[in-house]
Amino acid sequence: MDPSFEYVFPAIRGIQAGREFYVSMCPLRLLPKLFLFNEAELVPELRAQRLLNRARLPEIARYIGENRDSYVFSPITASVDADVRFAAASNGNQQGMIGSLHIPMSARFIINDGQHRRAAIEMALRDCPELADESIAVVFFLDRGLERCQQMFADLNRYAIRPSRSLSVLYDHRDDKARLAKLVLEQLSDFKALVEMEKSSLSAGSKKLFTLSALCTATTALVANLELRDEEDNTVVAFWHEVYGQMPEWRSVRKGEMTAGAFRQQYLHAHGVVLHALGRVGNTLLQQHERNWRGKLNSLRKVDWRRSHPSWEGRATLGGNVSKSFQNVILTTNLIKAHLGLALSPEEQRLEDALTRGEHAA
Repeated sequence: MDPSFEYVFPAIRGIQAGREFYVSMCPLRLLPKLFLFNEAELVPELRAQRLLNRARLPEIARYIGENRDSYVFSPITASVDADVRFAAASNGNQQGMIGSLHIPMSARFIINDGQHRRAAIEMALRDCPELADESIAVVFFLDRGLERCQQMFADLNRYAIRPSRSLSVLYDHRDDKARLAKLVLEQLSDFKALVEMEKSSLSAGSKKLFTLSALCTATTALVANLELRDEEDNTVVAFWHEVYGQMPEWRSVRKGEMTAGAFRQQYLHAHGVVLHALGRVGNTLLQQHERNWRGKLNSLRKVDWRRSHPSWEGRATLGGNVSKSFQNVILTTNLIKAHLGLALSPEEQRLEDALTRGEHAA
């Protein structure tokens, strides 16, 4: 290709590790044309990126389409294997850091970070062509060979730690189940005092009983397949208010009469597996006992929640250790339902029969 043909990007020049790099904006319509990804046939040691996981793309593309006025993406990071030219603007900008980046059209761009964003944007453009003139930030590094590109990928992901699920729930204002879980805590201050808002696991010395992510999971089970319409918020809050009222030990921890650590050691209803099971039980109550579900919850006081009670082995505990696998959640649900006089669903009955026979259900 004629070297006189160039891509020209408005850019800001910076220095990292003694090397120049450039930050620019790229129209979304150009992403699929500039940043190609055709390394699927190469063995890992000859690639500079992980293989594209196409199963992730529809969800990311849907996120863009459903949040046209609020979606946000972090920059794409790419290496350029060509001799680029930076022309500083002649307007007296500080140290000539602002200008235009000239890249030959024969250059090859390797994405070091952001391949799934790029592919999902390409997918979203098919359904939302009006996105074409919107832009995404791109950070350009000069390509120093495959080894350098692979090291960049490793370095960019070295400290990339996903936020805890509890923190994601706390900061998520789009997901309706996250909103419901936070609404419960907003209106039930005593219950909120028992919930860890940021972490998704509790340390031995934690003063909390549950995590926000566990409450969100339980609330999701509570409203599954329900059509509560305008009453949903009130019903969800009312349900957890009633459950809290049937748990005197929770209130003892809240008042400081018992430490959370001691409570977790002795009782099962200090663990997420029971909270999740209570959400499933509540779902059945709201579907089958819409008028008197509150009265049914009174029987929760009769449940022996001690971890040492033999009825929990194989359900909420395995070898004395608490298990929160989905199978154990269902078997825990079954025992609570038995105390409340509720019928089991076909799935619950299947697992109950397998437990009775001493089998491990698949």
